[in-house]
Amino acid sequence: MLTCYRTRRRLGAYLDGALDQETARSTSTHLASCGGCQREVGELRRLHGLLVGNLTPAQPDWTGFWQGVVRGIEDQREVRPVPARRSWWPAILGHRWAFGSGLAAALLLMVGVWQYSVGVRPSEAGVLVTSAATDDPRGTVMVYSTPEQDVAVVWVFGLDD
Repeated sequence: MLTCYRTRRRLGAYLDGALDQETARSTSTHLASCGGCQREVGELRRLHGLLVGNLTPAQPDWTGFWQGVVRGIEDQREVRPVPARRSWWPAILGHRWAFGSGLAAALLLMVGVWQYSVGVRPSEAGVLVTSAATDDPRGTVMVYSTPEQDVAVVWVFGLDD
């Protein structure tokens, strides 16, 4: 079954003589023993014969080809390049690098102010203390950590039985 699948995928190239010798040999060996693939080759040969016998390709009309090439070259000579459209960014914001670095500095400053205003301030010992409520109304969780987040100590209060 897999051999038939592979062979049928190669039949067009086999009939055109476009397969390498080893692949062409294995394909012809399979065709000699497989009736289904032989019928497929027969149908392709019949279709090829019908197409060759009934279709005659029209000869291309090259009468004006060279004149069209010359005309295209001359038309390109007459076209004047349009000046590049200037962006409004440099006029309003100045140099892009300066704007980008200013924007990055402002963003870092805002994040720093936000962190300081929202976060827990370190005590004099340099330890951050945060607390959280638990689902149990008797319990509280306290987290002691250094500003660098090197060490964290977690205490759970009020859940003793």
